[in-house]
Amino acid sequence: MATSKAPEERLKKYKSQGKEMSLQRQQRIASSLQLRKTRKDEQALKGRNIGSFSSDVVSQAPVKEFSWQANFTVDDIIQGVNSSDTILCFRATQAAREMLSQENNPPLNLIIEAGIIPKLVDFLEATPYPKLQLEAAWVLTIIASGTSEQTGAVVKGGAIQPLIELLHSPHLTVSEQAVCALGNIAGDCAEFRDDVISNNAIPHLINLISKNIPITLLRNITWTLSKLCQNKDSYPCEDAVRQMLPTLCELLLHHDNEILTDTCWALSYLTEGGKEYIHHVVTTGILPRLVELMTVLELSVLIPCLYTMGNIVAGTDEQTQMAIDAGMLKVLGQVLKHPSSSIQVLAAWTMSNLATGPRHQVEQLISCNLLPALVDLLRNAELKVQKEVVYTVANIATQASQCQLTLLAHSGILEPMLSLLTAPDMEVVIVVLDVISYLLQIDNLQEKKRLCFQIEEVAGFEKIESLLHHHNTLISNSALDIMEKYLCEDEDVDSLPGTGLKE
Repeated sequence: MATSKAPEERLKKYKSQGKEMSLQRQQRIASSLQLRKTRKDEQALKGRNIGSFSSDVVSQAPVKEFSWQANFTVDDIIQGVNSSDTILCFRATQAAREMLSQENNPPLNLIIEAGIIPKLVDFLEATPYPKLQLEAAWVLTIIASGTSEQTGAVVKGGAIQPLIELLHSPHLTVSEQAVCALGNIAGDCAEFRDDVISNNAIPHLINLISKNIPITLLRNITWTLSKLCQNKDSYPCEDAVRQMLPTLCELLLHHDNEILTDTCWALSYLTEGGKEYIHHVVTTGILPRLVELMTVLELSVLIPCLYTMGNIVAGTDEQTQMAIDAGMLKVLGQVLKHPSSSIQVLAAWTMSNLATGPRHQVEQLISCNLLPALVDLLRNAELKVQKEVVYTVANIATQASQCQLTLLAHSGILEPMLSLLTAPDMEVVIVVLDVISYLLQIDNLQEKKRLCFQIEEVAGFEKIESLLHHHNTLISNSALDIMEKYLCEDEDVDSLPGTGLKE
């Protein structure tokens, strides 16, 4: 569910009349934050390694065999990395890497406490010995994939600048391992991300990209750029965003799904930053491509693409209109019909953000025949999807014109929404009651009588009346408010000429 707020907090945007739309959009951004935080925890495996040697790394000296290499202890590693023998330094560093590469509980703290990180950083600068550079970068990459304290040990050891310099290595495998290490560091926290940025890593990363770049290296560069866009505590500086966006736009045109996935995640991180960051993204002309990617079958691409679009339409009305003009509404209906409930949630969340816009944008939503897709989800989807759809309908009703309220009442949403009054989620019940209350504000008495009949026909008022003594005061008060309106208005409409409806 796209919220970390209590129901009372989230419902303020429906109950507070006359608030500016920008505030509603800000609330939507805030209420969607937990969804993305949850997704990040699930999606982002922080650690990244290239995992094998490349033929472009050639030892500059014959490698001597040591019968005790496979049984290196930490003391052996300490002795080896402090040796004046380059071959022994290489073997000890390789042993450290093998020790840390074990799947279960790698002894990261043991290696850190051995105090060898400064020596590993020194090895990064051993240009005549690329295999030693590679092994040292690899060990640092693994350590930086650990906890924040473990990543911090790599940063405090002074690794960032030497790793950036390694991006210019003539050996691509060495450069690629440095890319991975920098991504692990940047992905840990905003402080370390900003340290990587302030050391001017972005231009060096971008300069690695060429027409003939190996696909694995390009994937890792894209992944690291996405980590430089991440914003656990704060957003990257706008200068860094401006540096990265042209490259991200180019990467978004790539055919490789892994590259598309990380590029879309990068854009989703940036567009979380509000209207200024959204402005940087949408003014690149990237929106038509994002709309195109909303039609892809690959979930790893579609999910971050939807996050990005949902963030954009949570921006200003002008930014939302840019997304609409790019054709977003034309494909959103198909996305709502996706068989995956996770995609349905994201599509409904995106639409609920869009539905907080002015009436002419709501009218465009209705004109694209999206209401039937919402009705279908209310009838058949999982509760987590229905919950987002309920918010979408509530956002539409909040700002709707009388004509739009009437269209909403005639769209078929009433029966499935009233069925949700028995849902186990109190937040859903509260918002459904709000929608009914908004619909009862229809001015036309004939339409109001028709609406009341529709509610009565599915025992809606009985369901509402049963909530009068609910333990949640928001629910009981909302139910009471509706029943009072209904009983009062029922007396008013009784004096109207017959409408041909069953009494």
